[in-house]
Amino acid sequence: MRRDVFQAIADPTRRAILGLIAVQAMTPNAIAANFDSSRQAISKHIQILTECELLNQVQSGREIYYHFNPEKMKEVADWLTPFKKLWEDRFDQLDQLLLKMQSQSKDE
Repeated sequence: MRRDVFQAIADPTRRAILGLIAVQAMTPNAIAANFDSSRQAISKHIQILTECELLNQVQSGREIYYHFNPEKMKEVADWLTPFKKLWEDRFDQLDQLLLKMQSQSKDE
């Protein structure tokens, strides 16, 4: 089954893993130490993130380090862009309404 970025970030544990790795590259054991889940469960999450190319693996001696790939998050950002514009327009309309209401209450 081919997973996409949206499926990967749908899980809160995977989002937490991304948050950790966005700060610094980490080994699987270092990642797992941050969670109450089993090492196998965390490995499965890492596998999914790697399949979706949100994480890259780099071998360093005996250790594997996972690095965050921000380029793949661009898919999410691109998808959100039209919604962001919609929200901003609605907030602008709300700001205008509140200013109008304030102005009217001062006039009274």
